[in-house]
Amino acid sequence: MQEPVERRPGTVSRRAALKAFGTGVSTAALLPWLSDEGLLAFTHIQEANGAPSPKALSASQFATLETLVEAIIPTDDRSPGAKQARVADYIDLLLSESDRERVLQWFGGLAALDAEALARFNAPFSRLGAGQLDAILKDISRNELTPQSPLDVFFVMSKQAAIQGYYTSEIGIHRELRYKGNKFLREFVGCETEDGKDCPHCGQKPVR
Repeated sequence: MQEPVERRPGTVSRRAALKAFGTGVSTAALLPWLSDEGLLAFTHIQEANGAPSPKALSASQFATLETLVEAIIPTDDRSPGAKQARVADYIDLLLSESDRERVLQWFGGLAALDAEALARFNAPFSRLGAGQLDAILKDISRNELTPQSPLDVFFVMSKQAAIQGYYTSEIGIHRELRYKGNKFLREFVGCETEDGKDCPHCGQKPVR
């Protein structure tokens, strides 16, 4: 496993991050799994449920990321969303363990997302209303299967990381999947309904 990269949050300039993002991102790069130490830190963050204290991201970058992942996995009538599951903290921990190139991709993507929000709505991404967020996400997710622009690619990266973080969290495992074990799942066994009964894994009811 890659050794964690020591850095102060948000130390790369916005210009450098955008430059690296615009020239270096051609395909979505999956984030690795957290180390055992990272998983322990994530567990403590969830248990304490205190104010965020990012390790890799600046406060403004973290706010942008937190808004993005909550828009991707919002709270619904089944379970809380990405913000309450501390998905942004999970991604920040992953970035604190990642190499500089990967971190620059994320810095640049978050900066590009803010630049798009400012250009369209004269406000940073984290301060947009629900309709404004939906408008941007609709555009950057349109080509999800075949990303065309750097922001398209960043959306794919963010969605993959958000799902990974959500289903590593206590909320994602126990309240969304209704998993009865005590450890996070590296693989989801899938939804299975048998003989007209609810799925034993997630509670999904069979199609009638």
